[in-house]
Amino acid sequence: MFKTTLALIALATPAVAHVPVLDIDPKTADAPYVIDDAEHSKAIYAILDGDADYYRIEEAEEFDFYVGVTAAKLDGCDLQNTFSFEVLDAKMQVIDSRDGSSFDWWPWFEEFGEQWYWVGPEIGADFGSTTRYPAGTYYVRVFNDDNAGKYVLAVGDDERFGLGTLLTIRGTVRETEALFWDEADCP
Repeated sequence: MFKTTLALIALATPAVAHVPVLDIDPKTADAPYVIDDAEHSKAIYAILDGDADYYRIEEAEEFDFYVGVTAAKLDGCDLQNTFSFEVLDAKMQVIDSRDGSSFDWWPWFEEFGEQWYWVGPEIGADFGSTTRYPAGTYYVRVFNDDNAGKYVLAVGDDERFGLGTLLTIRGTVRETEALFWDEADCP
């Protein structure tokens, strides 16, 4: 019922959430996840499995840049893992970074998904862009000390849902809920 309501709200009003994307495959420097239209908001649900994950952004024009990292907040469970990220240029040189291990993660309830998250560091403020990047190729590297754990990489702040997204969102949300809010993950 909730998922149907979410779809109706999305059709009736401007979107107020990142488009969910589930990608649990490894994302290497040689084969990164390609983020199309970096200003369009996306929440990429991913799992570190022993190595850092890489994302590539290519923009032909100057663009608003937003990246943040969150993690599912399980009932009665402390934050399981923290996550850091770096922004790299086309030559894989670090141009900005955020340290999740020294960040004070805080709980946040996302109304339309009806889920709790731990909110980590971001480049931006309040889930929105505060920075413009020049046209070019950029990479985002997500990691932690063990390169392990489930995280959500939020990208972009232009919140909009297309028809294709509305047709697939129910299945994506169902899959992310099953994988990321599994109480068995709480020790």
